[in-house]
Amino acid sequence: MLRLASPLIAFGGEAIDNRGVIRDFPALSMLTGLIANALGWDRSEDNRHDALQRRLRMGAVLEPGSRRLQDFQTAQLGAGDMGWTTSGEPEKRDGSANTYAGPHLRYRDYHADLRAWVALRLQPADELPTLDEVAHALDRPARPLFIGRKPCLPACRLVAGWVEADHVLGALQAVVAQQGADDGSGWRAQWPDGEGGSGAFGHRSDVCDERNWRSGVHGGWRSVREAMLDTTGAAA
Repeated sequence: MLRLASPLIAFGGEAIDNRGVIRDFPALSMLTGLIANALGWDRSEDNRHDALQRRLRMGAVLEPGSRRLQDFQTAQLGAGDMGWTTSGEPEKRDGSANTYAGPHLRYRDYHADLRAWVALRLQPADELPTLDEVAHALDRPARPLFIGRKPCLPACRLVAGWVEADHVLGALQAVVAQQGADDGSGWRAQWPDGEGGSGAFGHRSDVCDERNWRSGVHGGWRSVREAMLDTTGAAA
């Protein structure tokens, strides 16, 4: 189990122009990148990233009480101004002098005060990296980790222990039963279709959250189910 908690979290969605939108749940590609960064992989190692992403089976449940906010960002960047990146190489603008004529404007959406619990397993389990190696890397990452965007630094340890369950939904239900307060508020959950629950349990939809790490774009669809869970693990 992973616990993703931070004052601001960005489960990034499809960016449009200068608007950075967010998804309700973490994407498969985001978890792949988070783990790869902890392991110290280079982004150019597309085969490793693709193989890891294919093995990931994950679902998430959201604690109630978070909210969304939008940050308006503006900065006047000069030719000598550079930004920090996790790759170790500074980021800067390229182009003519007109590149610096106007300020850099953008909007970024965030989840505020969100705590998301992620049930994660690997299939096949005996290939490298193993789940034990992933947990060790997240505790002792090769590089700084962030949840979606660079300002979203984890507020606590990411590894939240181990859960024995027959499927991803069962692991999420166990977390809600252990962590949820019996105040009538449900926990919103998402898990892969076929990873628990009958065909009538939860709303089925398709999401596009897999990245082609060679081309750098997202493509393909996978089926997921969503439901509100109460503290017994049943639909709220």
